[in-house]
Amino acid sequence: MNASDIMRRSIATVSPTAPLIDAARLLLETNQRALPVLDGGRLVGIISEGDFLHRVELGIEAPAKGWLQSLFGAPSSSAYRARVGALQVALVMTKNPLCIEEEASVDEVVAIMDQRGISQMPVTCGGILVGMISRAELLAAVERSLSESSEQTAKQA
Repeated sequence: MNASDIMRRSIATVSPTAPLIDAARLLLETNQRALPVLDGGRLVGIISEGDFLHRVELGIEAPAKGWLQSLFGAPSSSAYRARVGALQVALVMTKNPLCIEEEASVDEVVAIMDQRGISQMPVTCGGILVGMISRAELLAAVERSLSESSEQTAKQA
């Protein structure tokens, strides 16, 4: 089984010049964990849920109390809101993200994710973005495989 067999093909993307608030909304609306960042059709980065946490640029530093309390206790001044509202995706995205080719085996995908401590990766074909693969797609593939095995066992009994 290859990455192309289990990747998500329908994905939302964002521009590096998009406001961060737009990227956050798009993540929430699409239920994606990360958005590929495209500039003129070329993959230049990725912005994930984690990129919004513990960011000095956003005024969210590693909290002493608890991250939720620190996040919701962020300054509410209009100057702060204006500064954060003006930030663009390019400021916090991961540049030149690690990608996997569509013909890579699922074993390779899992190994890279484990080694790098990442939970999703863009899938490319000849350098062109063709999909995303995350732990959710991997889990769905495991579930399908287990279901097929269970059905085969039931038919043989």
